[in-house]
Formats: sequence, C-alpha cells, structure tokens
Amino acid sequence: MSLATRHVSWSIGARRVVDDVTLDVAPSTVVGLLGPNGSGKSSLLRLLAGVRTPSSGQVLLDGEDLARLRRRDVARRIAVVEQHAQTELDLLVSDVVTLGRIPHRSTWAAESEADREAVAQALERVELTSFAGRSWHTLSGGERQRVHIARALAQRPQELLLDEPTNHLDVHHQLDLLSLVRRLEVTSVIALHDLNLAAMFCDRLVVLRDGAVVAAGTPSAVLTPELIADVYRVRAVVTPEGPGGVPSVRFEPGPPLVHRPG
Repeated sequence: MSLATRHVSWSIGARRVVDDVTLDVAPSTVVGLLGPNGSGKSSLLRLLAGVRTPSSGQVLLDGEDLARLRRRDVARRIAVVEQHAQTELDLLVSDVVTLGRIPHRSTWAAESEADREAVAQALERVELTSFAGRSWHTLSGGERQRVHIARALAQRPQELLLDEPTNHLDVHHQLDLLSLVRRLEVTSVIALHDLNLAAMFCDRLVVLRDGAVVAAGTPSAVLTPELIADVYRVRAVVTPEGPGGVPSVRFEPGPPLVHRPG
C-alpha cells in the first residue's frame, strides 16, 4: 500500500474529529472520501498529508510512519489540492505552478532547467500551456482548480490528495476536472460530496460519519439506499447498473430521516 492508516484518531479538545480510522490506499487507484459536512473528510486528508499529527495511531507511507519522515521528503511524494486555495498577489499562472517545485529546491536556489521542465509538463497535462503568462485573477473557478492541480503535479508526486475539488464548479467543469484526475498516473484520494461523481470516477469509496468509517468498498458495494438513508438521512433510489456500469443515485423529496445509532 502506498498510503495507509492504522487506528488513526485526531481530536480538538474533547471532540474526536477522526475516530479510529484504518484505511489502505492501493497504488494507482482513486479513492473517494464521502460523508456529510463535519464527518472528518478534510481532517483525514490533512492527516494523510502529514499536515496534522494523529492523536493516536499511525499514518504510513510505503510502510513507514509519516511522522518520522522529513517534511521535505513527504512533500516530494504527497501533493495536496486544498478546497479554498486563494491568493491576493497578482501572480502569473506559471508562478503559481512553480510553487510546486519548492520541495525540490534548496533555500534561495535559482530556478533550474528541471524546474522549468516540470512546470511545462504540469501545465501541458492540465491543458493550460497557453495560460502560462495569464494573471491568476483573470481565471475562472474551473481554470484555477486546474492550475492548482498543475502546481501539485509540478511536485512530481506519487500521491495526490484533493479536498472537495469540484465545489463551486458547474457540471461541465466538474466532469472535466475529475476526468483529468482519473487520467493521472498517481494514487489519488478525493473528498467529495456528490455521490454520482464519486461512483463515476472512484475505484473505491470510504464513507465517514462523526469521524469514523461506516462503509468502505467499491461504489457498487457502498452506495445502497440503506447506507444513504443512514448516513445522509435522505431517501434515495439507487440504480445498480447506471451509465457506464456504475451505480446511479436519485434522491427523493421528503423530511430528513432520523438516524438511529447501532
């Protein structure tokens, strides 16, 4: 396994945000993290990235405890695309993508040919080569997300973590962005809200509630009317073989369902 957790928990004061999560992420797969707001998706991603240290348990990278690895070494392996990555500076697209090369450069080192090549390749992979000289502030939301993915790719990562990357994007840009992630030759973990997008683009799904894993497996195994009612408190009809052979979810109107623990 490239990334894994073993009984990982993380708390803020007395509140346990991530609760005893054991997870294995196989190389070159796309894993979707699902769950309602406040379920711990973003916090689990930050633990996987090494940005936060577990209160208990371990995050493992190729079997090694992430907490014992140098931060620079982790940054060369794992890239993160945050949910709200903004800047007030008037940067060019190429400048934003070049930030991804920081883990590979010594302090105050000039930009190298390897840096320029990595930035050019990252822009090409997200189909934004012609945008290199554009100002960040002239870009649409979908274009900005693609630039942030290019910045992450310039790190030359083996693992890519994305926190709700489709938020605030229209349907076209949601499909375009997740299709891009799906084509990348990296291991990806993506926090998502849209169950249909998760079914379309993820190999495996992990569903969280109150910081704990309540279901994990393939989209067909995980996305059932019973689970959706239990976790999201809504009624849904699930077509097991929807478009592309993956489950398709249709929600039904009605008052919220009551969660009954246990």
